[in-house]
Amino acid sequence: MADIDNDIKQMIISELELEDVEVEDIDTQAPLFGEGLGLDSIDALELGLALQKRFNVKIDANSDQNKEHFRSVASLREFVLAQTAS
Repeated sequence: MADIDNDIKQMIISELELEDVEVEDIDTQAPLFGEGLGLDSIDALELGLALQKRFNVKIDANSDQNKEHFRSVASLREFVLAQTAS
């Protein structure tokens, strides 16, 4: 599980060009938005596209669950694992 967490963290850093952030700086359970990593809605769109490319998952733009999926690295991991298992 640590491998996929680190893959997601590295993807966040590289796709969003977070220059002063290292993989170790991102807490797997911490919020990605608001007081956590501080991402915004534009970051969410870029992150969604990167997830689709990297992990070949489908994200429904109209889903009410997206907010929960994008809550943290841990919730993104669970979303990716659920999508790739089916």
